[in-house]
Amino acid sequence: MTQAMADKIRAGQGFIAALDQSGGSTPKALKLYGIEEDAYANDAEMFDLIHAMRSRIIKSPAFAGSKVIGAILFEMTMDRDIDGTPTAQYLWEERGVVPFLKIDKGLENTANDVQLMKPMPDLPTLLPRARKLSVFGTKMRSVIHGANREGIAEIVAQQIEVGKQVLSYGLVPILEPEITISIPDKAEAEAILLDELLKALDGLETEVMLKLTLPETPGQYQALVDHPKVMLVVALSGGYSRDEANARLAQNHGIVASFSRALTEGLSADQSDAEFDATLAATIDSIYQASIA
Repeated sequence: MTQAMADKIRAGQGFIAALDQSGGSTPKALKLYGIEEDAYANDAEMFDLIHAMRSRIIKSPAFAGSKVIGAILFEMTMDRDIDGTPTAQYLWEERGVVPFLKIDKGLENTANDVQLMKPMPDLPTLLPRARKLSVFGTKMRSVIHGANREGIAEIVAQQIEVGKQVLSYGLVPILEPEITISIPDKAEAEAILLDELLKALDGLETEVMLKLTLPETPGQYQALVDHPKVMLVVALSGGYSRDEANARLAQNHGIVASFSRALTEGLSADQSDAEFDATLAATIDSIYQASIA
């Protein structure tokens, strides 16, 4: 971990771009970008197209460290280059953006109203490789579908366990216990999650980051924002439109965005570079303003 990267994240003057769509979500991301499934014949061609999209975003003049403080990458993106430079290194050296890596391998089936993360047996080889490639931190996602204390406690325990493993390799984990935005007891689930996270954080010796669904009650997670073991709290858009996500974010001071679909909303493969850059610049500015509110 470089001190300059840590300082940039702690300052929180901007947002973290989520560019980590993996195999399951890539076709949807490409379709929203205007590339239909008949445009590629296999996974290799599909990943070439998504890397071209991500590279176009990263190289855009609008995508710079003055407003975008970090970016979360899919493993295959980390292993690829932009103009001959490894992607994570390019992000930091050319754009001033701190690189993170998505490390989870997807979700288990639902039990106790939650989906835990599948096993990640390759972490002992993946994490050193990520650090060597200039990655600062990691992100891993699990999902809460109901206000079930037993399930939420399991989610938090697993996130903390993997987080400690990440920390042992000198990387900073983003713990992401996402709450589904459509559940009827979302506010109750948020109260339980807050309680479980506060208990778990008190047992940590090193800082972590948190990525949380935007809450029903403004300021719900202020105790996490202020916690000495939390480097930064970021918010996922979770299916909210960009306008609603920005409005909710602006009501939660000290939390910055980490949007995926809301970031790429309005971008299209057939746009000219000028149109693409203008659309991305307007999007980045709106998310940035909500993040620093």
